[in-house]
Amino acid sequence: MTRRSTLGARNRGIPEATVARLPVYLRALHTLADRGIVTVSSEELAAAAGVNSAKLRKDLSHLGSYGTRGVGYEVQYLVYQISRELGLTQDWSVAIVGLGNLGRALAGYGGFASRGFRMAALLDADPAIVGERINGLTVEHIDKLEHVITDCGISIAVLAVPASAAQAVCDRVVASGVTSILNFAPVVLTVPDGVDVRKVDLSIELQILAFHEQRKAGGPAGVEHEYLEAVDGQ
Repeated sequence: MTRRSTLGARNRGIPEATVARLPVYLRALHTLADRGIVTVSSEELAAAAGVNSAKLRKDLSHLGSYGTRGVGYEVQYLVYQISRELGLTQDWSVAIVGLGNLGRALAGYGGFASRGFRMAALLDADPAIVGERINGLTVEHIDKLEHVITDCGISIAVLAVPASAAQAVCDRVVASGVTSILNFAPVVLTVPDGVDVRKVDLSIELQILAFHEQRKAGGPAGVEHEYLEAVDGQ
């Protein structure tokens, strides 16, 4: 997800597509561990992760993990291997900028801590929100951004701000030394080399789902036919 957390993977030449799938494998493994499963075959893990087993085995081979013939993979050790590769054996301090509905939901999510991400700072520009306590943290004013990043040792910044403010906030975050950004604003950010940005755009995901729903219903041809009929009837 971030430049520093995947640096080991890059140094060993692990493909970015494989890095993107490692968190999916890790989530599946945690689910298996919670069920008390000690070992898992590549077929079972692949099914749980939603990939084919050949791809999974190739991905895990990049970590030096090949499993044991007839036994499979040891769940807890594979959790450790993937966590180490992703940098999750370290503590990453995270700041959320923008405490609207989305920012609040992210700040209140308890699953980050168990994955090595510690919510360390919350910032907003709205005087009505500044000073509020959310999940044990006090919301600081955006004017203090640079000081907060330095004082809290922020490694990752999460931007949940309006599109119109995203680039300016991004520039300040980068100037403060943060090189890993998770962007929820519906805008493409311009960053210098050495800075990694992951973009999460819910509207795009919904549009992709709409495309598939349309295909299930017979494709765009039917929609186009309805449009032409409407035009002819005018």
